[in-house]
Amino acid sequence: MNITGDRMKFLRLLSEKYPTRQQVCTEIINLQAILNLPKGTEHFMSDLHGEYEAFFHILNNSAGVIREKVDMAFEEVLTARERSSLCTLIYYPQEKLRRIHEEGRNTEEWYRFVLQKLIDLAKLLSSKYTRSKVRKAMPSEYSYILDELLHAQPDEDNNQMVYHSKIIDTLLRLEEGDDFIIALSSLIKRLAVDHLHIVGDIFDRGERPDAILNMLMDHHSLDIEWGNHDILWMGAACGSQACIAAVVRNCLSYNNISVLEQGYGISLRPLVLFAEKMYDEEDPNKAAKKAISIILFKLEGQIIRRNPEYQMEDRLLLDKVDYENACIELDDKSYPLKEKRFPTVDRDDPYKLSQAEREIMDELEKLFLESEQLQRHVEFLYSHGSMYQVFNGNLLFHGCVPLDEDGALKAIHLEGRIYQGRSYMDYADMAARRAFFSEDPPQRYLDFMWYLWCGSNSPLSGRVVKTFERTFIEDKSTWEEPKNPYYEYQSSEPVCRMLLREFGLYSENSHIINGHTPVHVNQGENPLKAHGRLIVIDGGFCKAYQKTTGIAGYTLIFNSHGMRLKSHQPFSGMEAALEENMDIDSESQQVVTFPKRVMVADTDTGERLKEQIADLEDLLTAYREGWIAAKAER
Repeated sequence: MNITGDRMKFLRLLSEKYPTRQQVCTEIINLQAILNLPKGTEHFMSDLHGEYEAFFHILNNSAGVIREKVDMAFEEVLTARERSSLCTLIYYPQEKLRRIHEEGRNTEEWYRFVLQKLIDLAKLLSSKYTRSKVRKAMPSEYSYILDELLHAQPDEDNNQMVYHSKIIDTLLRLEEGDDFIIALSSLIKRLAVDHLHIVGDIFDRGERPDAILNMLMDHHSLDIEWGNHDILWMGAACGSQACIAAVVRNCLSYNNISVLEQGYGISLRPLVLFAEKMYDEEDPNKAAKKAISIILFKLEGQIIRRNPEYQMEDRLLLDKVDYENACIELDDKSYPLKEKRFPTVDRDDPYKLSQAEREIMDELEKLFLESEQLQRHVEFLYSHGSMYQVFNGNLLFHGCVPLDEDGALKAIHLEGRIYQGRSYMDYADMAARRAFFSEDPPQRYLDFMWYLWCGSNSPLSGRVVKTFERTFIEDKSTWEEPKNPYYEYQSSEPVCRMLLREFGLYSENSHIINGHTPVHVNQGENPLKAHGRLIVIDGGFCKAYQKTTGIAGYTLIFNSHGMRLKSHQPFSGMEAALEENMDIDSESQQVVTFPKRVMVADTDTGERLKEQIADLEDLLTAYREGWIAAKAER
């Protein structure tokens, strides 16, 4: 065997982890066995928009997969009511147990019955994982007991079954039944979903994006593709005052300032006091929204002037306003404005902040930068997130890959260079990271965070955002927001195949998976586009969209047999789930069925395992040929 110097250095390092030939052989056998297991189940969700309670339920019921498994395992032995009750116990074990205690149903017979059913379900879900992986997924305090119970095998004299029955006896005698049910429920939920993808927009509209992030930070395996609402909050946490103003305005618009004040400890009091002085509004929040809107348009104008390469001069509107007559001329047509007074705008320099406005924004910037909870959440978004993800043959991104009118990759000019397709996405990812991690971030990267939020050629937005028109002009014809041609070409299979190739994907089983644009199911719109090559998974998870979509969100499920899309109905709430065992109704649509089962060997993890096996085989050869001295076997 011919080994280079660098390769030999690597093998010597590897030999420290596997110092004997027996250890090398054992690990090769282990990895080879893993390659021949079915791939783990992946779930894809997008556009959560702070809807914590519904997301919490879907995470708990694994998008309906747990109910399917319960029905599969117990349809012959449990009634529909009993199966529903068992599901609710798995979803919310602490809360359900509390009610069972209050109702006096926590008898020894009940515990034995429920524990056996949970053990049976855990066995079913663990069947496609190695024993080692299942053991790592177990709550540590009960890992030994769970391992024993899940791997019970009937023998000639039923010795093992008696042994396991005694384990249950002892648990109940020690009054550990509740804690063990909680541990089993946690294991079942973890085994049901191997990996979670959040395809953008955790923030805005709903009241509890902070609670969603706390939950995601505890998830065992996930990635996040940033959405335009996520990047806005990330930009605010970097110190971009334009992003901060847009975040505050959105919170006021959606009536969820509690996420700022209670979730992140950011007070709006100075802004509200200033707004009450400047505007005649009975509602202080409405006054504050007017004040922050003007501040935002001023800050946006400064960014647009600093960055002519953004080509957004048409969004400079404060200097186009006729303040005397309270109207604005757009495209040779005059439109009256809803607001008649603009007391904070300097007619000679409309994009200049007043002294009071500067002080408000400086204080808000300080609060955003010093919010420990926000900074912790945004750091998590950076560590687990990116602009796009190539994962197991699929391409994931929130919004779009900007295209030109002919459906070709659009050329984007930035910093004296031209970026297209993947190179543009990589630039955007780099710029976003420098805005946060640089000790003194360059202004151009802070500006670019705002551009990623609302720029017409931003891959996270991909449309002309008409915030000014929607705020001040009654005529809704001015509100239309032209989109990047990508959204027209979504249904073109040749264009989708071109985009997949741009990111190195050539398989017939590769798909583009998007969020961002709600699918209007009640109008007959199909989430599968380009003959199934592209899948849009924004189904209106946010309550504000559900009237127009007709559903309450999607979960795309990718397991070893194929892909299917689950469409969810609105959630009745945790109280209904606990009281009446109500679940979220979901319908399943098959996207693709594979002719043969997908194994770990066919996945990205499989490719890494094959590389590890090749390295270990080289180490074994080095031991056998004496290039490296193996330690003696014990």
